[in-house]
Amino acid sequence: MMSQGARAMTPSFSIGIEEEYQTIDPVTRELRSHIDAEIISKGKTRLAEAVKAEMHQSVVEVGTGVCRDIQEARRDLRNLRRSIINLAHENGLRVAAAGTHPFSDWRTQQIYPDPRYETIVEDMKIVARANLIFGLHVHIGIEDRETQIHIMNAARYFVPHILALSTNSPFWLGMDTGLKSYRCKVFDKFPRTNLPDFFPSHGEYKNYIDLLVKTHCIDNAKKIWWDIRPHPHFPTLEFRMCDIPMRLDETIAIAALIQATVAKLYKLHAANTGFRLYRRSLLMENKWRAARYGLEGRLIDFGKQVEVPLRDLMDEYFAIIDDVVDELGSREEINYIRRILEHGSGADRQLRVFRETGDLKQVVDYIIEETKQSVFDETEVMTA
Repeated sequence: MMSQGARAMTPSFSIGIEEEYQTIDPVTRELRSHIDAEIISKGKTRLAEAVKAEMHQSVVEVGTGVCRDIQEARRDLRNLRRSIINLAHENGLRVAAAGTHPFSDWRTQQIYPDPRYETIVEDMKIVARANLIFGLHVHIGIEDRETQIHIMNAARYFVPHILALSTNSPFWLGMDTGLKSYRCKVFDKFPRTNLPDFFPSHGEYKNYIDLLVKTHCIDNAKKIWWDIRPHPHFPTLEFRMCDIPMRLDETIAIAALIQATVAKLYKLHAANTGFRLYRRSLLMENKWRAARYGLEGRLIDFGKQVEVPLRDLMDEYFAIIDDVVDELGSREEINYIRRILEHGSGADRQLRVFRETGDLKQVVDYIIEETKQSVFDETEVMTA
């Protein structure tokens, strides 16, 4: 008997990408508010609703439109990065893409004047104020709500692998944290974060949301901040666990990997071939290892009950998704992940610069330069 999800329409597997950038003072290399520079208002004039403010005034978020494939997503995101970088330069700021700032102190940062953010700060106090982090969110189109839940359950297994590729936040308040993604540990102080539990159906998920709303835990489903969630307004499954990568090419590679993972899991689901599900508590062990060690870590193979180097597991991961990659037209983008494995994640590269220079300001300079990679053509002159 076919499952309800298998009878539903085939998902579009469309892609939407959101990135959160740091606005930097080019002299001090500290985070600096974009309010006086009017980056949000000027950005909206140029980019319509593709740019918006986040809770802290030194965070700018951009979001692509609904993209049919990874190549369209690249074009859209490249244009957004280019526009924000130029806009910042025009107004005496720089843009950096990293999950945390290497040394700026959240206590000196102002909250953006917006009722939504004021409510969050009033509700969560210091936890919200200290949440000075920068992420990458990837939306994949799955129009059937029941199918979203089935794919979410299975996709939880791959969260640590994807997180490890994106790790880009080794520093906090001027300290080497010893973690490759300290952003994860800042964010999980919020309620309703990390991996979701298993839900047997969309009805069960809706009952959970309704209970939280009824008991005044939340006022809407957007305050579910899991690593993967069914988006409350869009027909998408949203992946939220990643640090923002430094390079455009890294973001696109990770988005392509997420899209291919969803497509493969749907293919199995439609054929009534389930992907083995594991307890959340076990999956959280792997997430911790990914945040702590990044690409140098060893994840647990729960089936074999052994530790395996993450780089070896990535070869298995590539084999799992291989039969959907060409259908999606993302072979080139997926192949870039091998370059990440070879040269290191953003966290590895930040740490390398710090070991060579001993200067966190030079780490910030490196991040700023990497953020521009593949964004400008050789013939383009960036506005200075």
